[in-house]
Amino acid sequence: MAAELFESQTYLSEEQEQMATIASFLDAHHSKTGERPERRYFLAGAEEHDQIEVPEALHLVLVQAVAALKAGKAVTISPTMPKLTTQQAADLLGVSRPTMVRLIDAGELASERIGNRRKVLLRDLLAYREVRRQRQYQAIADTSADVSEDEDPAVLTERLKRIRRQRAEHRKRSTDL
Repeated sequence: MAAELFESQTYLSEEQEQMATIASFLDAHHSKTGERPERRYFLAGAEEHDQIEVPEALHLVLVQAVAALKAGKAVTISPTMPKLTTQQAADLLGVSRPTMVRLIDAGELASERIGNRRKVLLRDLLAYREVRRQRQYQAIADTSADVSEDEDPAVLTERLKRIRRQRAEHRKRSTDL
C-alpha cells in the first residue's frame, strides 16, 4: 500500500452532484471575507472534533482536483522527487536535455552534482520557469507595434527590424554580464 502512494494515480469523477456541492462550498468559502486575517484549512474525520489543519498548498491541490472532477475530467496525481534529473527538468520546461545542460553551465539555473549526474531542485526550476515566462511576455510586449491601416508597409517593416535589433542587443548585453 505505501509504495502505491508514490506512483501516479488517475481519479475519475463518479459523483458529479457531490463534486458540485463541494465546488459550491469552496466558491463560497473563497468569496466570504472573515474577520480572521489568516485563512486556515482543515480536513474533518468521522468524529465531531476529529480534524487536522492542512497547509494552503494542499488546499489548492484539493480545489483544483475538485474543479476538474466537477467538470468531468480525470485527475492524475504524479508524485515527483524534489530533485530532478536534467531530462526531467527539460521535459518540464519543454526543452531538450542539451539545452537544459547549457542553462546549467551558463549559470542560469542552479544544480548540484551527485556523482557524475546533475540534479535540479524542483523549486529552482519552477522559479526559473516563471522568470523565463515573464521575459517572454516582456519580449512580446517590446516587439509589438501598433499598426494603422494607412501606414506604409516599408516603414512598418523598418520599425520592426529596429525593434528586433534592440532586443538582440539587450539579450547580448544580458548574457555578457
